[in-house]
Amino acid sequence: MRSLWIGVFVCVAMFVACGDDESDFAARPSGGSSLSSSSVEPSSSVTLVTPCKTETEDNCEYGELVDDRDGQTYKTVKIGDQWWMAENLNYEASPSYCYNDDTTNCTKQGRFYSWWTAIEVCPSGWHLPDTTEWKKLFTVVGDSSTVGLRLKSASGWNSSGNGTDDFGFSALSAGYRYSNGDYYAEGDNATFWSSTMRNYYSCYVALYSERSDAILFSESKSIAYSVRCVKDDP
Repeated sequence: MRSLWIGVFVCVAMFVACGDDESDFAARPSGGSSLSSSSVEPSSSVTLVTPCKTETEDNCEYGELVDDRDGQTYKTVKIGDQWWMAENLNYEASPSYCYNDDTTNCTKQGRFYSWWTAIEVCPSGWHLPDTTEWKKLFTVVGDSSTVGLRLKSASGWNSSGNGTDDFGFSALSAGYRYSNGDYYAEGDNATFWSSTMRNYYSCYVALYSERSDAILFSESKSIAYSVRCVKDDP
């Protein structure tokens, strides 16, 4: 196994590199163009976003996404010049999964999707972010050593692992579903697919209760992770 540093963010290959210059990017569904493989701008050229949420005030810029397919409404938040879902997707695609196969968990923390489903599951006008878009989010919220802390929700994490949720992203410790059908790491992990793939593997973002950073890994497409969609460029 080899590791590859991308800027200040590490992408540990599960057993292939993830997000380097040779990465492949899946095409957006519905005939859209391929996602860009350009590198994230150096941190010196990126304007940092001022935290908009504290324990007592919430001045973040929120919006609302109504999924025309099932009528569900999702909170969205603008961070820098990107609009992100501020909740995990809960669209009942086939297949998709609730933690421990309990539908109440889907209501609380969204569904898990294999990569093949995740790449197509976002509502119209939104898409599964590639690693460039994830890294742009990481960069604008500040110090790479604390980006996970700033994006994690302020409650629900184990071992004093709650975040400060400085930007209203509210990453939940939803865990994930392994390919054998077992569920793991609720309270300890938040894992989100990206659209970036490399050979037989695809890249995802991981946040941990015991860490304050955010890490990019690559993994088998059959494992089911959470999905956060990002809005298409105007």
